[in-house]
Amino acid sequence: MIKQIPNIFTLLNLFFGCLAIVAVLQTGLQPVFKLTEQGFIIGDLDPFGRQYINIPPQIWLASLFIGLAAVIDFLDGFVARLLKASSEMGKQLDSLADVVSFGVAPGMIVYEFLRLSYAQQEDGLNINALLLLPAFIIPCAGAYRLARFNIDTSLSNGFKGVPIPAAGLLIASFPLIFWYGSIGWAKTELISPWFWYGLILIVSGLMVSRLPMLALKFTHINLKKMLPFIILGVIGIVGGVVAGWLAVPLVFIAYVILSLFYKNRI
Repeated sequence: MIKQIPNIFTLLNLFFGCLAIVAVLQTGLQPVFKLTEQGFIIGDLDPFGRQYINIPPQIWLASLFIGLAAVIDFLDGFVARLLKASSEMGKQLDSLADVVSFGVAPGMIVYEFLRLSYAQQEDGLNINALLLLPAFIIPCAGAYRLARFNIDTSLSNGFKGVPIPAAGLLIASFPLIFWYGSIGWAKTELISPWFWYGLILIVSGLMVSRLPMLALKFTHINLKKMLPFIILGVIGIVGGVVAGWLAVPLVFIAYVILSLFYKNRI
């Protein structure tokens, strides 16, 4: 029974991932939600009877659930090592949960933001659905990366390609930046479809790449090995104070740069 405890944590990760998807699906057409020079306003239909899609308040819950899934994802590995209960089944189960929590759920967030982006344009509600489908390249890239990781038998202290939880957390930060951030240009960028297409290409490319990435593994305390994580922590704290949730993308960018700089550790 003790050996199943890490698997229970992993299934809890999957559970939160499912809740994140449900939160994203609680969407629909809202009254006019329009971007002006003064910011976002809500009002009556315009003279042409057009409506604008608003990302509903529930979507921030998706970010919360993805964050909780990430905490559980870290804990299940820690618990498995603590109880010496690591298993091949646990490894496969972890990957399946990660695909949902950090692949499918973030992909749904991107899908909704693409809908919002096009809804700001004239006749935006009548766009071809094919323009929204690139959002699902993200879970596909994440699944590919996890499958490759599972069959990789080479010993390594790091990752090859950006881990899917990092990509998922990056995307989960955008609803929080959009709804609760105070930086106007960031909100404007988040309703541009070109921003999302670029993000899809970059994040998916980083996941399927073989670039060496730092892993959050601490076999023993060593200042030299801890330095990049200390730097990330400082960036996260300072960025959080100065830029709020925009600190998450900053930490992600710093993580990629530091990983390439410290690639000799892998």
